[in-house]
Amino acid sequence: MPGIIRAVKRNKVGAVVISVFDWYPSSYPLAERKLLRKLDLAILIYGSLSFFCRFLGQQNVTNAYVSGMKEDLAAYGNELNYYKMSYNAAYVAGQIPLMVLQTKAKIAPYMLPTLQITWAIIGFCQSRIRKSWHLYLLRALTGFLEASSFGGTHLILGSWFKNEELFKRAGVWFMGNSLGSMFSGYLQAAAYRNLNGVLGLSGWRWLFVIHGIITLPISFLGFAFWPGLPTSPRRWFISEEEHALAVKRIPTVEKEGITWKTFKYTLSRPMFWFCVPAYVFLCLAHYWTNYMALWLKWAGYSVAMRNILPTFIDLVRAISSWLGTTLAGSLSLRGLFTFQFSFVLFALIVLTIWNVPDTLKFMAFYFGGFSGMASPILYSWVNFELKENYGERGLIISSMMTMGFMFQIWVPLLTFPAVEAPQWSHGYPAALVFEVAMWSCLMLGTWFMRRWKQKHPDLEMQLAQEREQDLSAASSEEVDSEKGPTVREEILDVQSSPNVVATKRN
Repeated sequence: MPGIIRAVKRNKVGAVVISVFDWYPSSYPLAERKLLRKLDLAILIYGSLSFFCRFLGQQNVTNAYVSGMKEDLAAYGNELNYYKMSYNAAYVAGQIPLMVLQTKAKIAPYMLPTLQITWAIIGFCQSRIRKSWHLYLLRALTGFLEASSFGGTHLILGSWFKNEELFKRAGVWFMGNSLGSMFSGYLQAAAYRNLNGVLGLSGWRWLFVIHGIITLPISFLGFAFWPGLPTSPRRWFISEEEHALAVKRIPTVEKEGITWKTFKYTLSRPMFWFCVPAYVFLCLAHYWTNYMALWLKWAGYSVAMRNILPTFIDLVRAISSWLGTTLAGSLSLRGLFTFQFSFVLFALIVLTIWNVPDTLKFMAFYFGGFSGMASPILYSWVNFELKENYGERGLIISSMMTMGFMFQIWVPLLTFPAVEAPQWSHGYPAALVFEVAMWSCLMLGTWFMRRWKQKHPDLEMQLAQEREQDLSAASSEEVDSEKGPTVREEILDVQSSPNVVATKRN
């Protein structure tokens, strides 16, 4: 068997396939592989379920809107925009304060599970609303309490896993987003068919009740298994030796999290100025991808079809987000980003023209699912470039979310007002421009950072280069000796070397 694997690895395609599914390389020591399995069970299972619950709740609002909530609340204007605006405004307000708490080692293990309990309570409350302003308040409260869930979880992932490990796991975690939205469609269709009128509640109200029932027990799972940061107090399922190994695996230059010094340091470096604009463009370019249901309602499809047909967008999004993030560790990030860009660009061109056969409209909306690759690749790139610094990484991630959703508060009111659904003659052309701007920003950023890091190598690369020089000097004295490992191979060795700890202390 090992001989077959080695033969497959000699082929480029075979090497990529093996890399995707080889989560516990045989080259790792047994203790490290055991640690990774524990981390996967703790972080990925709860992190994915939490992400699933969050996006289940978000998609529920749109699905409820096209399944009777609009009529029950007399929401015939731009109320759908205002529901989202309320959420986004509070989401922006909570970004940096909650992310600051998330970077604190003692708080990190318990913060997300605690917040998730409040999501469940709010879900139950949403089932009892009678006026639109009730939902405005509840969506705002939800937005604030969910502010650190996305960026905070990505921070945790990037703090426990090495670069080549991170991409594979981030892809699985990102699938929780799409699967949550997808499940919401099927859940609403089933609730409308089977629970409409039960206990005096409309089908769309049951959607919020079920969301709370699903979310609450998952939060208690987090209290038991969510590990926080490597610098957090050791959790019960990790031995002292494994905890020491986890800290040793990822070299860091600071462990205090976000402080006032972090702001000045981060703003003086280039990653902030590429990542934040790119994410703003991303939010504005992909806003339309959740609005297929409005077109289906306008076209006369049944309530069940309005909820079921858009789930195929989420299926495409789930597969593409997993595939894109996983392959980003093996293939060209620029190439993968261009791949998703081409599908979304085609979709926006079709929807901008609009007067095309319905078959093309379906294709365009489903191609919009490839937008799911963009955010995972962008955030994984941030973790890849800034692994050694909790504070800078946390501040950039929270700033991306803050600025992206800040623009998403008001720009869609101009580009995608609900009263102009579903054609949006101004919205689709604007989204096309934002898509091109996002792609251009990331292409320029990856090109520039590759050259910038050659002049400003991070701690991980510095240690590897020093070790490489030592090995080269030693090998030159032995004429018949073999060549030393490459810099990339030495990065992996250096990460688990005791010298890293000594270097950090000095």
